[in-house]
Amino acid sequence: MGKDYYKILGIPSGSNEDEIKKAYRKMALKFHPDKNKDPNAEEKFKEIAEAYEVLSDPKKRVIYDQYGEDGLKTGGTGSSSGQGTTYHYTFHGDPHATFASFFGGSNPFDIFFGSSRQRGNTNGFPDHGDHDMDIDMDGEDDPFSSFSHFGFNGVNGFHHGGGRRHRNEPLHGGRKKLQDPPVVHELKVSLEEIFHGCTKRMRITRRRLNPDRKTMRTEDKILNIVIKRGWKEGTKITFPKEGDETPENIPADIAFVLKDKGHPLFRRDGSNIIYTTKIGLKEALCGCTVNIPTIDNRAITLPCNDIIKPGTIKRLRGEGLPFPKNPSQRGDLIVEFQVRFPDRIPPQSREIIKQHLPQS
Repeated sequence: MGKDYYKILGIPSGSNEDEIKKAYRKMALKFHPDKNKDPNAEEKFKEIAEAYEVLSDPKKRVIYDQYGEDGLKTGGTGSSSGQGTTYHYTFHGDPHATFASFFGGSNPFDIFFGSSRQRGNTNGFPDHGDHDMDIDMDGEDDPFSSFSHFGFNGVNGFHHGGGRRHRNEPLHGGRKKLQDPPVVHELKVSLEEIFHGCTKRMRITRRRLNPDRKTMRTEDKILNIVIKRGWKEGTKITFPKEGDETPENIPADIAFVLKDKGHPLFRRDGSNIIYTTKIGLKEALCGCTVNIPTIDNRAITLPCNDIIKPGTIKRLRGEGLPFPKNPSQRGDLIVEFQVRFPDRIPPQSREIIKQHLPQS
Protein backbone atom coordinates (compact mmCIF):
# COMPACT_ATOMS: atom_id res chain seq x y z
CA MET A 1 0.00 0.00 0.00
CA GLY A 2 2.96 2.36 0.43
CA LYS A 3 2.44 5.60 2.39
CA ASP A 4 -0.69 6.05 4.49
CA TYR A 5 -1.67 9.61 3.56
CA TYR A 6 -4.53 9.65 6.06
CA LYS A 7 -2.17 8.70 8.88
CA ILE A 8 0.34 11.35 7.76
CA LEU A 9 -2.34 14.06 8.12
CA GLY A 10 -3.72 12.45 11.30
CA ILE A 11 -7.28 12.00 9.98
CA PRO A 12 -9.61 9.01 9.38
CA SER A 13 -10.13 7.71 5.85
CA GLY A 14 -13.68 9.04 5.67
CA SER A 15 -12.70 12.68 6.29
CA ASN A 16 -14.36 15.35 4.16
CA GLU A 17 -12.74 18.19 2.25
CA ASP A 18 -12.86 20.68 5.13
CA GLU A 19 -11.33 18.17 7.53
CA ILE A 20 -8.50 17.49 5.08
CA LYS A 21 -7.79 21.22 4.70
CA LYS A 22 -7.90 21.75 8.46
CA ALA A 23 -5.50 18.87 9.03
CA TYR A 24 -3.06 20.14 6.39
CA ARG A 25 -3.13 23.67 7.82
CA LYS A 26 -2.34 22.36 11.32
CA MET A 27 0.39 19.92 10.25
CA ALA A 28 2.06 22.24 7.70
CA LEU A 29 2.38 25.05 10.24
CA LYS A 30 3.69 22.64 12.85
CA PHE A 31 6.38 21.06 10.69
CA HIS A 32 7.36 23.97 8.42
CA PRO A 33 11.21 23.84 8.44
CA ASP A 34 11.45 27.61 8.92
CA LYS A 35 9.70 27.15 12.27
CA ASN A 36 10.44 23.56 13.30
CA LYS A 37 14.16 22.96 13.81
CA ASP A 38 13.87 19.20 14.17
CA PRO A 39 16.23 17.49 11.65
CA ASN A 40 13.31 15.46 10.29
CA ALA A 41 10.97 18.44 9.87
CA GLU A 42 11.86 19.01 6.17
CA GLU A 43 11.02 15.40 5.23
CA LYS A 44 7.84 15.45 7.33
CA PHE A 45 6.83 18.75 5.73
CA LYS A 46 7.26 17.16 2.30
CA GLU A 47 5.19 14.09 3.25
CA ILE A 48 2.39 16.34 4.55
CA ALA A 49 2.33 18.30 1.28
CA GLU A 50 2.21 15.12 -0.81
CA ALA A 51 -0.61 13.69 1.34
CA TYR A 52 -2.62 16.89 0.94
CA GLU A 53 -2.00 17.04 -2.83
CA VAL A 54 -3.50 13.54 -3.18
CA LEU A 55 -6.36 13.65 -0.69
CA SER A 56 -7.58 17.13 -1.70
CA ASP A 57 -7.93 16.04 -5.34
CA PRO A 58 -11.06 13.87 -5.80
CA LYS A 59 -9.62 11.98 -8.78
CA LYS A 60 -6.33 11.16 -7.06
CA ARG A 61 -8.11 10.25 -3.84
CA VAL A 62 -10.43 7.74 -5.53
CA ILE A 63 -7.48 5.97 -7.13
CA TYR A 64 -5.46 6.09 -3.90
CA ASP A 65 -8.36 4.68 -1.82
CA GLN A 66 -8.69 1.78 -4.27
CA TYR A 67 -5.07 1.02 -5.18
CA GLY A 68 -2.92 2.75 -2.56
CA GLU A 69 0.22 4.80 -3.20
CA ASP A 70 1.80 2.16 -5.45
CA GLY A 71 -1.25 1.99 -7.71
CA LEU A 72 -1.52 5.78 -7.82
CA LYS A 73 2.09 6.26 -8.91
CA THR A 74 2.57 3.24 -11.15
CA GLY A 75 -0.71 3.45 -13.01
CA GLY A 76 -3.80 2.36 -11.16
CA THR A 77 -7.10 2.06 -13.03
CA GLY A 78 -8.82 5.38 -12.60
CA SER A 79 -12.22 4.67 -14.16
CA SER A 80 -15.11 2.85 -12.48
CA SER A 81 -16.79 2.42 -15.86
CA GLY A 82 -14.49 -0.42 -16.80
CA GLN A 83 -12.81 1.43 -19.65
CA GLY A 84 -9.46 1.02 -17.88
CA THR A 85 -8.24 4.61 -18.07
CA THR A 86 -4.71 4.64 -16.62
CA TYR A 87 -3.61 7.51 -14.40
CA HIS A 88 -0.04 8.15 -13.26
CA TYR A 89 0.70 10.57 -10.43
CA THR A 90 4.09 11.90 -9.38
CA PHE A 91 4.48 14.42 -6.58
CA HIS A 92 6.18 17.56 -7.93
CA GLY A 93 8.65 17.50 -5.04
CA ASP A 94 8.23 21.07 -3.76
CA PRO A 95 6.29 21.26 -0.47
CA HIS A 96 6.92 25.02 -0.30
CA ALA A 97 4.88 25.51 -3.49
CA THR A 98 2.00 23.55 -1.95
CA PHE A 99 2.29 25.64 1.21
CA ALA A 100 2.28 28.93 -0.74
CA SER A 101 -0.66 27.81 -2.88
CA PHE A 102 -2.69 26.83 0.18
CA PHE A 103 -2.09 30.00 2.20
CA GLY A 104 -2.16 32.38 -0.78
CA GLY A 105 -0.88 35.93 -0.38
CA SER A 106 -1.42 35.90 3.39
CA ASN A 107 1.66 33.93 4.34
CA PRO A 108 1.40 33.20 8.10
CA PHE A 109 5.18 33.51 8.36
CA ASP A 110 5.21 37.16 7.21
CA ILE A 111 5.39 38.13 10.86
CA PHE A 112 8.86 36.58 10.93
CA PHE A 113 10.15 37.45 7.50
CA GLY A 114 8.92 41.02 7.03
CA SER A 115 8.48 42.75 3.71
CA SER A 116 9.71 41.36 0.43
CA ARG A 117 13.18 42.08 -0.81
CA GLN A 118 13.89 44.62 -3.47
CA ARG A 119 14.93 43.08 -6.74
CA GLY A 120 17.16 44.22 -9.53
CA ASN A 121 19.67 46.04 -7.33
CA THR A 122 22.83 46.40 -9.35
CA ASN A 123 24.66 48.60 -6.84
CA GLY A 124 25.47 51.30 -9.35
CA PHE A 125 26.42 49.06 -12.27
CA PRO A 126 25.53 50.43 -15.70
CA ASP A 127 23.17 48.45 -17.88
CA HIS A 128 25.15 46.06 -20.08
CA GLY A 129 22.18 44.59 -21.88
CA ASP A 130 21.53 41.80 -19.37
CA HIS A 131 17.83 42.54 -19.45
CA ASP A 132 16.82 39.03 -18.41
CA MET A 133 19.01 39.05 -15.30
CA ASP A 134 18.34 40.60 -11.90
CA ILE A 135 21.48 41.07 -9.80
CA ASP A 136 21.63 41.14 -6.02
CA MET A 137 25.14 41.73 -4.74
CA ASP A 138 24.15 41.44 -1.09
CA GLY A 139 23.01 37.84 -0.88
CA GLU A 140 23.75 37.68 2.83
CA ASP A 141 20.89 40.06 3.65
CA ASP A 142 18.25 37.43 2.87
CA PRO A 143 15.45 37.89 5.45
CA PHE A 144 15.18 34.09 5.69
CA SER A 145 18.82 33.77 6.75
CA SER A 146 18.00 33.51 10.44
CA PHE A 147 15.32 30.89 9.89
CA SER A 148 16.32 28.74 6.91
CA HIS A 149 19.30 26.64 5.96
CA PHE A 150 19.85 26.89 2.21
CA GLY A 151 21.24 23.50 1.20
CA PHE A 152 21.09 23.01 -2.55
CA ASN A 153 19.79 19.48 -2.47
CA GLY A 154 16.41 19.86 -4.06
CA VAL A 155 15.08 18.56 -7.35
CA ASN A 156 17.75 18.36 -10.09
CA GLY A 157 20.33 19.91 -7.81
CA PHE A 158 18.17 22.95 -7.10
CA HIS A 159 16.65 24.16 -3.86
CA HIS A 160 13.30 25.85 -3.72
CA GLY A 161 13.98 28.69 -1.28
CA GLY A 162 11.39 30.92 0.31
CA GLY A 163 13.27 34.18 0.67
CA ARG A 164 10.80 36.24 -1.32
CA ARG A 165 7.06 36.75 -1.07
CA HIS A 166 5.40 35.29 -4.13
CA ARG A 167 3.98 37.54 -6.82
CA ASN A 168 0.42 36.90 -7.92
CA GLU A 169 -1.72 37.80 -10.88
CA PRO A 170 -5.38 37.26 -11.86
CA LEU A 171 -6.63 33.84 -12.92
CA HIS A 172 -9.96 33.05 -14.53
CA GLY A 173 -12.67 32.43 -11.97
CA GLY A 174 -11.51 35.05 -9.50
CA ARG A 175 -8.58 33.12 -8.00
CA LYS A 176 -5.09 34.54 -8.11
CA LYS A 177 -2.10 32.77 -9.57
CA LEU A 178 0.77 32.40 -7.12
CA GLN A 179 4.39 32.38 -8.15
CA ASP A 180 6.32 29.26 -7.25
CA PRO A 181 9.22 29.78 -4.80
CA PRO A 182 12.54 30.75 -6.40
CA VAL A 183 14.85 27.96 -7.52
CA VAL A 184 18.38 28.68 -6.27
CA HIS A 185 21.56 27.06 -7.52
CA GLU A 186 25.18 27.47 -6.41
CA LEU A 187 27.53 28.60 -9.19
CA LYS A 188 31.25 28.08 -8.56
CA VAL A 189 33.68 30.49 -10.20
CA SER A 190 37.47 30.72 -10.13
CA LEU A 191 39.42 33.77 -8.99
CA GLU A 192 40.67 34.16 -12.57
CA GLU A 193 37.06 34.34 -13.80
CA ILE A 194 36.29 36.99 -11.17
CA PHE A 195 39.44 38.91 -12.15
CA HIS A 196 38.74 38.95 -15.90
CA GLY A 197 34.94 38.61 -15.92
CA CYS A 198 33.24 35.87 -17.91
CA THR A 199 29.97 34.47 -19.21
CA LYS A 200 28.68 31.11 -17.94
CA ARG A 201 26.17 29.12 -19.99
CA MET A 202 23.78 27.00 -17.94
CA ARG A 203 21.28 24.60 -19.47
CA ILE A 204 17.95 24.20 -17.68
CA THR A 205 15.04 21.88 -18.43
CA ARG A 206 11.59 23.16 -17.64
CA ARG A 207 7.91 22.67 -18.44
CA ARG A 208 6.20 25.41 -20.44
CA LEU A 209 2.64 26.00 -21.65
CA ASN A 210 1.78 25.41 -25.27
CA PRO A 211 -0.06 28.17 -27.19
CA ASP A 212 -3.42 26.68 -26.16
CA ARG A 213 -2.49 27.62 -22.53
CA LYS A 214 -3.74 24.20 -21.36
CA THR A 215 -1.24 21.54 -22.41
CA MET A 216 2.44 21.59 -21.57
CA ARG A 217 5.73 20.65 -23.17
CA THR A 218 9.22 20.01 -21.81
CA GLU A 219 11.99 22.16 -23.23
CA ASP A 220 15.63 23.04 -22.66
CA LYS A 221 16.90 26.60 -22.43
CA ILE A 222 20.38 28.07 -22.17
CA LEU A 223 20.78 30.86 -19.60
CA ASN A 224 23.75 33.17 -20.18
CA ILE A 225 25.10 34.35 -16.83
CA VAL A 226 27.26 37.43 -17.29
CA ILE A 227 29.71 37.67 -14.39
CA LYS A 228 31.25 41.11 -14.02
CA ARG A 229 34.81 41.75 -12.87
CA GLY A 230 35.28 41.74 -9.12
CA TRP A 231 31.88 40.36 -8.12
CA LYS A 232 32.03 39.03 -4.59
CA GLU A 233 31.00 35.65 -3.28
CA GLY A 234 27.27 35.58 -2.50
CA THR A 235 26.25 37.76 -5.46
CA LYS A 236 22.89 36.47 -6.71
CA ILE A 237 21.90 36.57 -10.40
CA THR A 238 18.17 36.03 -10.95
CA PHE A 239 16.35 35.12 -14.16
CA PRO A 240 12.70 36.08 -13.57
CA LYS A 241 9.97 33.53 -14.38
CA GLU A 242 12.23 30.97 -16.09
CA GLY A 243 10.96 27.98 -14.06
CA ASP A 244 8.16 25.50 -14.74
CA GLU A 245 4.93 26.96 -16.09
CA THR A 246 1.46 25.46 -15.63
CA PRO A 247 -2.05 26.84 -16.15
CA GLU A 248 -2.32 27.44 -12.39
CA ASN A 249 1.03 29.02 -11.51
CA ILE A 250 3.41 31.86 -12.23
CA PRO A 251 6.80 30.36 -13.15
CA ALA A 252 9.44 30.51 -10.46
CA ASP A 253 12.48 32.76 -10.73
CA ILE A 254 15.73 30.88 -11.25
CA ALA A 255 18.69 32.29 -9.34
CA PHE A 256 22.42 31.52 -9.23
CA VAL A 257 24.55 32.42 -6.19
CA LEU A 258 28.28 32.87 -6.76
CA LYS A 259 30.62 30.64 -4.77
CA ASP A 260 34.41 30.89 -4.94
CA LYS A 261 36.31 27.83 -6.12
CA GLY A 262 39.40 26.83 -4.17
CA HIS A 263 42.67 28.13 -5.63
CA PRO A 264 46.11 26.46 -5.46
CA LEU A 265 47.95 29.73 -4.68
CA PHE A 266 45.56 32.36 -3.37
CA ARG A 267 42.63 32.81 -1.07
CA ARG A 268 40.20 35.68 -1.21
CA ASP A 269 39.38 38.37 1.34
CA GLY A 270 36.84 40.68 -0.30
CA SER A 271 38.72 42.44 -3.10
CA ASN A 272 42.10 41.48 -1.62
CA ILE A 273 43.83 38.20 -2.30
CA ILE A 274 46.22 36.50 0.11
CA TYR A 275 49.36 34.56 -0.81
CA THR A 276 51.39 32.58 1.73
CA THR A 277 55.14 32.18 1.18
CA LYS A 278 57.53 30.06 3.24
CA ILE A 279 61.11 31.08 4.04
CA GLY A 280 63.80 29.52 6.18
CA LEU A 281 65.05 30.82 9.52
CA LYS A 282 68.28 32.05 7.93
CA GLU A 283 66.35 34.12 5.34
CA ALA A 284 64.05 35.44 8.05
CA LEU A 285 66.99 36.70 10.12
CA CYS A 286 69.47 37.71 7.45
CA GLY A 287 67.21 38.99 4.67
CA CYS A 288 66.15 37.53 1.35
CA THR A 289 64.30 38.18 -1.90
CA VAL A 290 61.12 36.28 -2.76
CA ASN A 291 59.21 36.07 -6.03
CA ILE A 292 55.47 36.60 -5.58
CA PRO A 293 53.04 35.33 -8.26
CA THR A 294 50.08 37.49 -9.23
CA ILE A 295 46.54 36.68 -10.29
CA ASP A 296 47.35 37.78 -13.88
CA ASN A 297 50.33 35.41 -14.23
CA ARG A 298 53.15 37.85 -13.51
CA ALA A 299 55.81 37.63 -10.82
CA ILE A 300 56.81 40.45 -8.49
CA THR A 301 60.28 40.52 -6.90
CA LEU A 302 59.91 41.41 -3.24
CA PRO A 303 63.13 42.24 -1.31
CA CYS A 304 62.96 41.62 2.44
CA ASN A 305 65.78 43.37 4.27
CA ASP A 306 64.19 43.53 7.71
CA ILE A 307 63.83 40.61 10.07
CA ILE A 308 60.78 38.53 9.16
CA LYS A 309 58.90 37.34 12.20
CA PRO A 310 56.30 34.53 12.00
CA GLY A 311 53.02 36.10 10.89
CA THR A 312 54.66 39.09 9.15
CA ILE A 313 52.66 40.41 6.20
CA LYS A 314 53.56 42.73 3.33
CA ARG A 315 51.01 44.43 1.12
CA LEU A 316 51.38 44.90 -2.64
CA ARG A 317 48.98 47.71 -3.49
CA GLY A 318 46.64 47.35 -6.44
CA GLU A 319 47.53 43.71 -7.20
CA GLY A 320 44.27 42.19 -5.95
CA LEU A 321 40.84 41.78 -7.54
CA PRO A 322 38.84 44.61 -9.15
CA PHE A 323 36.44 46.48 -6.89
CA PRO A 324 32.89 45.40 -7.84
CA LYS A 325 31.60 48.98 -7.89
CA ASN A 326 34.69 50.41 -9.60
CA PRO A 327 36.44 47.66 -11.64
CA SER A 328 39.13 50.08 -12.85
CA GLN A 329 40.61 49.96 -9.33
CA ARG A 330 41.86 46.89 -7.53
CA GLY A 331 42.37 45.60 -4.03
CA ASP A 332 45.74 44.47 -2.67
CA LEU A 333 47.84 41.33 -2.81
CA ILE A 334 48.69 40.46 0.80
CA VAL A 335 51.80 38.34 1.33
CA GLU A 336 51.86 36.28 4.51
CA PHE A 337 55.20 34.83 5.67
CA GLN A 338 55.65 31.48 7.30
CA VAL A 339 59.09 30.85 8.82
CA ARG A 340 60.42 27.30 8.69
CA PHE A 341 62.50 26.47 11.76
CA PRO A 342 65.17 23.73 11.49
CA ASP A 343 64.55 20.41 13.21
CA ARG A 344 68.04 20.43 14.74
CA ILE A 345 71.17 22.62 14.97
CA PRO A 346 74.75 21.18 15.15
CA PRO A 347 76.45 21.81 18.53
CA GLN A 348 79.13 24.11 17.05
CA SER A 349 76.48 26.24 15.35
CA ARG A 350 74.47 26.37 18.54
CA GLU A 351 77.46 27.90 20.39
CA ILE A 352 77.99 30.51 17.67
CA ILE A 353 74.34 31.48 17.78
CA LYS A 354 74.46 31.79 21.56
CA GLN A 355 77.40 34.13 21.30
CA HIS A 356 76.00 36.41 18.63
CA LEU A 357 72.26 36.59 19.21
CA PRO A 358 71.14 39.31 21.63
CA GLN A 359 69.60 38.37 24.93
CA SER A 360 65.81 38.23 24.76
